[in-house]
Amino acid sequence: MIDPADIRPEPPFEVSDDMCCGSGCEPCILDLHQQALREYRVRLAAWERRQAAPQGEGEYDGRH
Repeated sequence: MIDPADIRPEPPFEVSDDMCCGSGCEPCILDLHQQALREYRVRLAAWERRQAAPQGEGEYDGRH
């Protein structure tokens, strides 16, 4: 059964190139965004697999 508490992951914050100050910050906001995007994709793929998983034996799925 799909867990209603298992909600789809939210994508990371949006950034644009002009958000980088160009001062060589470590880490740069653009680097942080890329890392957050990679992590989001991993979480999203795992969530999609869970949503596609077959329902367990003996669980009522609402169909007759």
